Amino acid sequence: MEGVPHPIPRTVEEVFNDFRGRRSGLIKALTTDVDKFYQQCDPEKENLCLYGLPNETWEVNLPVEEVPPELPEPALGINFARDGMQEKDWLSLVAVHSDSWLLAVAFYFGARFSFGKNERKRLFRMINELPTIFEVVTGNVKQPTDQHANHNSSGKSKSSAKVSCQSESESKVVKMSASKDEDESGEDEEDDEQGATCGACGDSYGTDEFWICCDICERWFHGKCVKITPAKAEHIKQYKCPSCSSKRARV
Repeated sequence: MEGVPHPIPRTVEEVFNDFRGRRSGLIKALTTDVDKFYQQCDPEKENLCLYGLPNETWEVNLPVEEVPPELPEPALGINFARDGMQEKDWLSLVAVHSDSWLLAVAFYFGARFSFGKNERKRLFRMINELPTIFEVVTGNVKQPTDQHANHNSSGKSKSSAKVSCQSESESKVVKMSASKDEDESGEDEEDDEQGATCGACGDSYGTDEFWICCDICERWFHGKCVKITPAKAEHIKQYKCPSCSSKRARV
């Protein structure tokens, strides 16, 4: 349980790794180890909780006695409903509460170590790239297709790619993540492409469409508007929109 010592995550990356480890443990409990998990949730026992641990393991245990606890606590008494519901419905319900608990733990660390607005936003983006436990347990998520192209100028890493698209089952966004420190002023950089409009047709961002960002003017475009497909984008090291290409030609 949480009495077992684990390194306390202090950075966005460390909190995300902690989240991912706990998530893996919970998914094991509700999928590959489901028979063992089911047996441990005996309704005749006291209130029990399902814990995911950072080392990708899980355990069913009593809640901690101290109030308030060191970390947020999972849903209490999951064992009592085990025999009163169909197994798949019970597992789905535990999965939903497990998702909520994981977010609570991650943002507890964010609050404890004074994450700023941009840090919290970055943490949530990283978390949101993963399917929820509920989606995995219910089978409502498919393996994403590899449609993301990486456009890198000589001074940019792959993490700076500016291409977004969506598979049939889940939206995946490869965000521009400039390799520089967060602005100490704490001002929010409005870098969500959800607020963008196509530089060619003027329509708003749509998560079901392939988009590409110009590395020169940093405007977003529908792939269809600039005649760029995901396959073609994979071979472009630095994308220049038609406007920037024509400007360069005039110079």
